[in-house]
Amino acid sequence: MSHPSSHTSSGASHASLKSYVIGFVLSLLLTGLSFGAVMSGLVPGDAILPAITVLAVVQLIVQLVFFLHLGTSPEQRNNTTIFLLTIMLIAIIVSGSLWVIHNANVNMMPTSMTIERAKVRD
Repeated sequence: MSHPSSHTSSGASHASLKSYVIGFVLSLLLTGLSFGAVMSGLVPGDAILPAITVLAVVQLIVQLVFFLHLGTSPEQRNNTTIFLLTIMLIAIIVSGSLWVIHNANVNMMPTSMTIERAKVRD
């Protein structure tokens, strides 16, 4: 009589220690580069914000790949799909909210009416 093992793999791949260490070192390197871009003075003042933004996006991608295991391999496809659908849902909610707030602001605010004219209308 065989008992089912509770340690069977469900098809999801887990990263190795080497993968986590590479992701951690890359994250530290990118954080150090961002800090160095600001503190060293080597990057001109008008290029600091774009440089930090690019480094932040690269660090986001590193963390998504090495720590959240997002990728195109068959084992990681479900994680990637759920992540992309979540991003899409958040974008729809935020853009819809901004649209509603903008339309409410445009339709509710009397921009051409002065205070004296509003008092006369009462």
